[in-house]
Amino acid sequence: MCHPSWGPARIAARHLHDLARLRRVRDRIDREHARPLDVEALARDAHMPPGHLSRRFRQAYGKSPYAYLMARREERATALRWRGTAGVTGARPVRNREASAPQPRLA
Repeated sequence: MCHPSWGPARIAARHLHDLARLRRVRDRIDREHARPLDVEALARDAHMPPGHLSRRFRQAYGKSPYAYLMARREERATALRWRGTAGVTGARPVRNREASAPQPRLA
């Protein structure tokens, strides 16, 4: 089969390949943060099982794919709010979800 000393090199190559796929997932989340995204679709595009994608993403970036997506959306909403290009309810921060009261809809 293969030489025994090739094992560590194959493991390192697999790790780099996984990191490249995770980077593509992160780039897709950054690019399509306004669209509805789910872990199953991200995993399907990365050719990984959803559970494996979530675990590896958390190991690589410190957050689950969902938490990364929510942070990206929150950053975007904050930027829009500070620039003044969004309405009051369109760019309301999501930081304190439980404590915030529902905002009235503006016509």
